[in-house]
Amino acid sequence: MMTTNQATPNQATLASAPGMDLALLAKLTGGLGDKRTVERISSEFAQLYMEFLPDVFHSETGIRIDCSFVSCTSGLMNDLVADLGDGFVLSDGALRNWCPNFVLACGNGFIIALMELMLGAAADTVIQPIERPLSDIELDLAVMVFERMANVLRSGVNAPGGFEASLERPHNAEDRPKPDDLARPEFGVAIRMTLGFGSITSEFALVIPQRAFLKTKVTAPKATSQASKVKQEWTDRMNDQVRRSHVTLEARIRLEKLTLGVISRLARGDVIAFQDKQDVHVQVSANGKDMYSCEFGRSGERYTVRVKDNISTDDEILRHLIG
Repeated sequence: MMTTNQATPNQATLASAPGMDLALLAKLTGGLGDKRTVERISSEFAQLYMEFLPDVFHSETGIRIDCSFVSCTSGLMNDLVADLGDGFVLSDGALRNWCPNFVLACGNGFIIALMELMLGAAADTVIQPIERPLSDIELDLAVMVFERMANVLRSGVNAPGGFEASLERPHNAEDRPKPDDLARPEFGVAIRMTLGFGSITSEFALVIPQRAFLKTKVTAPKATSQASKVKQEWTDRMNDQVRRSHVTLEARIRLEKLTLGVISRLARGDVIAFQDKQDVHVQVSANGKDMYSCEFGRSGERYTVRVKDNISTDDEILRHLIG
């Protein structure tokens, strides 16, 4: 059953519109709808995603996801986004001839679990992840997830011209810039839905300005199954995103053994020798995972390491670096 929450502007916001209540002004100018209208249109958006998003994911990834409606909330755009909390990754979007400033949000847990599954983990071994901000590699995967969500949106609102949605790079909620205090307040609607697969449960949300939302007639497209080629292209692109992501490497060199007494007396300027007396061996790791066995050296004015052997396979490295 649909539930709608009606948010009330705070006094500071109302004060920014002297002479007229902000909500009343928005209603008179088409920027705020009544509860019944908001519920009706929200249900159309929910139906669009429930019918089409699972089909898109399954046809392109082979992963069956579940999607169901949770709630719709009316309020100021900035408040609606802030109320999602820190457990979401966000992407600001625009669709020409429909809306210049909507927001897509997805629960971090879904992206974390999806990354693990896409990198080869067995479905029955993927468990509900601990909530945390997404890593750079996971944000790369979020780009592709949001593209699918935006494609569903575009196909349902039928904006004239057939333009693609434009999305900014996803960011963790805690990294979202603070709203411009001088910007004109705008009412919106937050449509929240569950999202998950197997034992994984999460949420995604669509936050739309009511000025565009109230004019929208949602037309759900028929679910279609794509060729297996699309699935492989999606997987290959995801792997390419992972491989191109920047990772900080660390090099460890064994030093000669010293007694605690000597270590306690070390002072600025003291020198500790390497344990190896000829070729100095180095272990290179990322995120705590040993990746390469190397030799210590020098190139011009820079100290370097030369890779001698792989400690981990390509697949092992990729699976480890999802965190």
